[in-house]
Amino acid sequence: DVEVVESGGGSVQAGGSLRLSCVPSGYTESPMPMAWFRQAPGNEREAVAVIYRHGSSYYANSVKGRFTISHDNAKKIVYLEMNSLSPEDTAAYYCAADLRGLGSWNSVPSYNDWGQGTQVTVSA
Repeated sequence: DVEVVESGGGSVQAGGSLRLSCVPSGYTESPMPMAWFRQAPGNEREAVAVIYRHGSSYYANSVKGRFTISHDNAKKIVYLEMNSLSPEDTAAYYCAADLRGLGSWNSVPSYNDWGQGTQVTVSA
């Protein structure tokens, strides 16, 4: 069975950093594109960043310049490096795989497989 598993969440103070990891398993080849979404209580799930097989990436305006998405081809891990965190970044972060690559990168329905999420909490 295919599976997407996130890790690396935690609690940090404002201005701190965290690195999230996403490991897709069970796929015949690494799924791409892969994206990170987040969802705060009472809010809709929103796109954070995406990375494509050829290395291109896109970011939500709210995280540009602070977050970096990357892919380790050898380890088949997708990372989300988060710097200068603020309380507004507090949310459950989800990794998602798009097996078709046809939809909008920042649209939830574009993605087929989702992880269970990892919580990020930023205190003031």
